[in-house]
Amino acid sequence: MKALLLFRHAKSDWGHPEQQDFDRPLNNRGKKSACQMGQWMKQQHIQPEWIVCSSAQRARETLALLRESITIPDTLVQFDERLYLADLSRLREVMAQCPQDMGQVMLIGHNPGLNDLLGYLCGPELPFSDKGKLMTTATLAQINLPDDWQQLASQSGKLQQLIRPAEIKPIN
Repeated sequence: MKALLLFRHAKSDWGHPEQQDFDRPLNNRGKKSACQMGQWMKQQHIQPEWIVCSSAQRARETLALLRESITIPDTLVQFDERLYLADLSRLREVMAQCPQDMGQVMLIGHNPGLNDLLGYLCGPELPFSDKGKLMTTATLAQINLPDDWQQLASQSGKLQQLIRPAEIKPIN
């Protein structure tokens, strides 16, 4: 089995309307959530073997904060501009190019694409929040998949867990 970790970037800063969307950094809440999720992943022994991250500023910052808690060498991180606002088709294309020998891959990206990929892989019965949201900012979805990144058919995955920062206890 393979494991796919979908991680939506943390909350970004909308305080500068002149700034291009691609270049928006994280806000303070986003920084705190990304750190919290990295610590939680470490506690849970969730360790990606390969990371593909959107090259947008908010995704890069999210990854940097996660890496304060989980160790992954630079050689196992790929920044891919195709993940910036990618749709389902593009996300499947990126997944198909992941190294076959990597058993646990993390994608750090954006909605609505991550929502769509999660629904495609795991079906419609998903754990939406009380507000009707799925992949809120800094949310991690852990999915078990068949052994081939190139053969990711509809509903071929099983959602193991979906965790949002608001759902975990603060780590001291």
